[in-house]
Amino acid sequence: MYKSLPKLMPFALSLLVTACAVGPDYLAPQPVQVDSFSQATSSLSDPAAEQRFWAGFNDPILAQLVDRTLAGNLDLQTLLARYQGAEALLRGARRDRWPSVRAEGGASEQHLAEVERSTPDQERVERYSAGLVASWELDFYGRLARGVEASEAELQASAGDFQALQVALTGQLASSYFALRGQQQLLAVARQNVALQQESLDIVSARLDAGRGTRFDQLRAEAELDSLRALVPQREATVQVSMHRLAVLTGQPPAALNALLGEVKPMPAVVAEIPVGTPAHVLRRRPDIQAAERRLAAATAQIGVATADLFPRFTLGGLLGSVAGNGSDLFTSGAESRSVTLGIDWTFLDVEGVRARIAAADARGEERLAQYQQAVLNALEETENALVNVRQSQHRSAFLQTASESAEQAVEQARLRYEQGYIEYFEVLDTEQALTAVRSELVQSRIDSAVAMVSVYQAIAGAPARESPALVQR
Repeated sequence: MYKSLPKLMPFALSLLVTACAVGPDYLAPQPVQVDSFSQATSSLSDPAAEQRFWAGFNDPILAQLVDRTLAGNLDLQTLLARYQGAEALLRGARRDRWPSVRAEGGASEQHLAEVERSTPDQERVERYSAGLVASWELDFYGRLARGVEASEAELQASAGDFQALQVALTGQLASSYFALRGQQQLLAVARQNVALQQESLDIVSARLDAGRGTRFDQLRAEAELDSLRALVPQREATVQVSMHRLAVLTGQPPAALNALLGEVKPMPAVVAEIPVGTPAHVLRRRPDIQAAERRLAAATAQIGVATADLFPRFTLGGLLGSVAGNGSDLFTSGAESRSVTLGIDWTFLDVEGVRARIAAADARGEERLAQYQQAVLNALEETENALVNVRQSQHRSAFLQTASESAEQAVEQARLRYEQGYIEYFEVLDTEQALTAVRSELVQSRIDSAVAMVSVYQAIAGAPARESPALVQR
């Protein structure tokens, strides 16, 4: 074996020196040419603060829930396992570029026919073998190298998927948490409305007892009271459902957080201004964009893998072993067996099939490019929409706050005028219904404002600042 190596190695090494990776070299797409967001009030940002945006709400329960979600959410565990699988495939792809060595051995016994015997008494033949077999694919055209490039890019894309899910789940949890607090307030409003209508019924009943009211007014007041009472269990159910959603997001059974979340907490204060940063900064931070770009890189490398099939594959092989007719003779000088081979595998008669695979790889690359470009546009749209929603929801909440205060005064005036006999009860009922409606709308607008604010942070913040598979920067 070793005597043959000098004859083949110069040839193999010369090929390695002149080797090149076929297929296109990857060039990252040009960044989007957008200077600023149309709805942004500031082009400055603090990425570290944005990545832990929930800390800005000063709610320890929310921070605790976020930590539990990032640590225990089962969807995250699923993607983490997928990442680990991609990591294992990468290790395998890297190992394929180097020689492989395996041990082989065998023993056989053959009973010979009379025509096969060298001597009349030779009834059987024994054969024993043992040795080491080496094989090395000489990657002259970069098939294996491109494969490693593709695997590395896919691994980085898996890390991006993991981090993107972290962002999505963090935003979903924060939105669900604020929705829960809003639902608790809506429940309180529903009970307030019941109390308000009970007071109205008492007034109507007192007027009827005094001979100044009508049974018709009393029936209308009773019907309105029962209608408002019917809304309370609906609100209670919504609160329970919201708590169940939060528990499952954190990787726990639905009722696990009922004790923690049962106490009513106020809605968070909405900040007047969120420093967004430039579109270029936002796109660089977003893990979903990074994942899309890495998949484009992987698809580009796969074109090289397919193109390499147009050229022959060279494999350097070797055997160092022992063959004997008796087990005791193995590894003796007379039983030594060795060989060195240079194999060539070239499917030149299947050129059209190879070209078809290259065309498919090209199409896959175009698909990934379009997906990347669409992901960029979606990210910009998401950010712009979130900025619009947070601003408009703040304006709406301000108007509804004023409307609620005016509606409360209107109810007081209507009741006073009704007791004095200046108006009919249906006018009182109209003002009370307007108050109950605007109270609920005000709470809902506060929920919308908080959720819109979370959406802004989710759109611009990037991956939460916690341990996670790291994206390799290129």
